[in-house]
Amino acid sequence: MLVLLLLLLASITSAVPAPPQAGAQESPLFDAINHERTSAGLPALQWDAALAATARQHAQLMAKQHTLSHQFPGELSLEDRAAQSGAHFTVLSENIAQGPTVVGLHTQWMNSPPHRANILDKEVNSVGIAVVQSGNEFFAVEDFSYAVADLSLADQEKQVIALLAARGLHQVTATPEARKTCTWDHGSVGPKPLLVLHFEAPDLKQLPPVVAQKIQPDKYHSATIGACDPAGAPGFRIAILLFP
Repeated sequence: MLVLLLLLLASITSAVPAPPQAGAQESPLFDAINHERTSAGLPALQWDAALAATARQHAQLMAKQHTLSHQFPGELSLEDRAAQSGAHFTVLSENIAQGPTVVGLHTQWMNSPPHRANILDKEVNSVGIAVVQSGNEFFAVEDFSYAVADLSLADQEKQVIALLAARGLHQVTATPEARKTCTWDHGSVGPKPLLVLHFEAPDLKQLPPVVAQKIQPDKYHSATIGACDPAGAPGFRIAILLFP
């Protein structure tokens, strides 16, 4: 069985080839994950270097302690570790394992319903993996996320302006007043609008349906928008001020 599994992992042709940053131990696991996902009709995951750094930091600590844990005493939470490494995400999950072979680690995860669910989670798009050897044992970490683009506030505003234009609202500008309004939960700064919309989203590919329904070019002829940090949470926060 082990020989067959080794041959299977060696023969996998992934839709996303293992990136150069993935080491010799991590590449088979990355390929195996994407083989499982494509076999299940799911999109392959992208390699996330920041998550890989997060995973390596934790794998090294597990190897040092020679035990498994998602968080050791005095260690930052997974979310804080990922953010500290520079990852930008909304969804975040983690697989950990210990065993005598790297191939066996993947087998462990696929035979464990919670770990298998992380590998086949349709809500994630990225992964970082680390494997550290201690004696005859391998300690491995897979950190999964829905990665979001690292956009400046100005770039976020440009994206939303384009989304509004696509819905027929063309007189839209980004303003400092709208950025200030974005940081508030109620009220607005500057000229009084007819309506203020706030939304937070994991990406800016489209407007949330509840916001899109409010964009009525026959009622509102201009708007100002502002982006701001979503209070430490991942994703994007936007304010749209609609004027007659």
